[in-house]
Amino acid sequence: MGALLAAIITTAALAQPSTGAQAPSRKGSTEHIRAVTKAVDGAKIRSNAGSGADWPSHGLDYAETRFSKLAQVNAENVKQLGLVWSYNLESTRGVEATPLVVDGIMYATASWSIVHAIDARTGQRLWSFDPKVDRSQGFKGCCDVVNRGVALYQGKVFVAAFDGRLIALDAATGEKVWEQDTLIDRSRPYTITGAPRVFKGKVIIGNGGAEYGVRGYITAYDAATGKQAWRWFTVPGDPGKPFENEAMAKAAKTWDPSGRYWEAGGGGTAWDTMAFDPELNLMYIGTGNGSPWARAKRSPAGGDNLYLASIVALNPDTGKYVWHYQQTPGDNWDFTSTQPMILADLKIDGKPRKVILHAPKNGFFFVIDRRSGQFISAKPFADVNWASGYDAKGRPIETEIARVADRPREIIPSAYGAHNWHSMSFSPKTGLVYLPVQGVPVNLMDNKDWKHNGVRPGEPHSGIGWNVAMFANVEPPKSTPYGRLVAWDPVQQKEAWRHEHVSPWNGGTLTTAGDLVFQGTADGRFVAYHAATGAKLWETPTGTGVVAAPVTYLVDGKQYVSIAVGWGGVYGLAARATERQGPGTVYTFAVGGTAKAPDFVQYKLGALLQGVKYNPDHYKEGTAVYVSNCVFCHGVPGVDRGGNIPNLGYSSTETISNLDKFVFKGPFTNNGMPDFTGKLAAEDVDKLKAFIQGTADAIRPK
Repeated sequence: MGALLAAIITTAALAQPSTGAQAPSRKGSTEHIRAVTKAVDGAKIRSNAGSGADWPSHGLDYAETRFSKLAQVNAENVKQLGLVWSYNLESTRGVEATPLVVDGIMYATASWSIVHAIDARTGQRLWSFDPKVDRSQGFKGCCDVVNRGVALYQGKVFVAAFDGRLIALDAATGEKVWEQDTLIDRSRPYTITGAPRVFKGKVIIGNGGAEYGVRGYITAYDAATGKQAWRWFTVPGDPGKPFENEAMAKAAKTWDPSGRYWEAGGGGTAWDTMAFDPELNLMYIGTGNGSPWARAKRSPAGGDNLYLASIVALNPDTGKYVWHYQQTPGDNWDFTSTQPMILADLKIDGKPRKVILHAPKNGFFFVIDRRSGQFISAKPFADVNWASGYDAKGRPIETEIARVADRPREIIPSAYGAHNWHSMSFSPKTGLVYLPVQGVPVNLMDNKDWKHNGVRPGEPHSGIGWNVAMFANVEPPKSTPYGRLVAWDPVQQKEAWRHEHVSPWNGGTLTTAGDLVFQGTADGRFVAYHAATGAKLWETPTGTGVVAAPVTYLVDGKQYVSIAVGWGGVYGLAARATERQGPGTVYTFAVGGTAKAPDFVQYKLGALLQGVKYNPDHYKEGTAVYVSNCVFCHGVPGVDRGGNIPNLGYSSTETISNLDKFVFKGPFTNNGMPDFTGKLAAEDVDKLKAFIQGTADAIRPK
């Protein structure tokens, strides 16, 4: 008995930590989270690119390749992928976030900039943070109340709120560490939807709002303290005042001051893409469209209007301009260059080149030298009619239709872009870029009577602050919508393979060393393709359309694939390609997963509206009022079927009959719907009723 007791005491003593040693923290505990997230810095992001074990930065690595070297899940066993867990993001609007994952700790955002910390081992919530965005201001975003994700650095999570605040959170607890207002003028409708990045200890964020009339800029803040380090404007300000730097003075020479462009801001918002080359000590941003869209209104004498629709290289330490390449000089079509870019090292004409790969809205795939900004090549990756190509100096060869202003013309691609914000990926293994491509037809015509912030019946959303100086679809467009996944060879500048989808607006891509390309689709599927051949290898339903990009990572040595799902974005507000709907959801898969998927809910589409009394003489004027205030959110009554916002052509008779109770201090302002008090008159509401019911009657089967 004594010997047994002695053995127990000895065993217990051996089980105790030795003097000065620390017991390992439980995975998912506060101590564990604090330890693994504090280790995330520039060195970690660079070293992780070699292993792919974690997903610590928006595009996986500084080059934003979205190529993972993990190959446990591969072309041979991908058919065995199964659901491990799903997580409810509790959102009903668009989900565009790329989750970040470090040692099984996941950070994802939902609409309204809400951050979720998730234990990727279990799918359970660790914490969530709601920045309490004023939802009555949701209409200030052109393209849904979305957020594309967070940044992670030295124990902090950084989220940029829709209303323009940059917030640092404790990665372990979700408690706020610091907050900065990034907006230079709160009287202007600035918003933020993009994910911040951290380069060299600085959190960097741009903003959106060019449809409304703002001046673009990008700002860097000290990651530890939140103190502003530098700010770089993308377009010049009032030439009657001193320019901020030489780059702005240079840019001003390409704008016509007679248009008083600074009153509408000029645009150029840097609302999405960034990348970083530590060896060259250069960071790269893409800039946005002109404000207004019509160049003849913001710069009547013409001009390139630097630095609209450009890639710009900056010094990340100082924010100083280094070089630029303008992809769409004198932007006239909402051809932003804010789409994701990828840094790659390629052999071109037999010589190694450090390049940027970029597929902006304008439909051309660009290869640019990232040391100097020198143009290398550009070829169309989609249907294009505004330019026939690019000359040797890197300038577009515009077609006759490009600058037509006095009559409707269908520019292809449209303002939705041949490629929008949806992430692309690059595999050094295949040498291919995997690119979501689309066509969304729109017909445009300049508004010769445009005035900044004037209410202009028939000009899209001018009643709620848009300033595009163009009419849309005065005549119906003739082209056909499409969506596809394209594998593009950037050296040969040609398509390697494609897969046609049933709709535009499909999700971003991920490619892996396991010879796989993953993409979610608008019609509610998550699909894996063979990276070399394009053969479809696996798919699973997601319950609703997918717009975000997936990620992959290791947890305790096993490979997982996750994707955040939630239909939305500017196209998804009014249109959809699935009959199912549901809350925003993170799905996580692994080989052998057997978890049950959440229940899919059938989209409840009411009967076509009937019985609302109206004056047919009001129909034409009602059309103009509707386009100026409602169309991009609610779509065409009865023609579209609604996206994450209902189509009014399928509303109840009672709702439309009492439309004034919804447009004036209505119940949906907390969902982002504008309050039209003081913007619309009672007779305008009667005209809206005439258009909504009249259109439903016109399309009703006879």
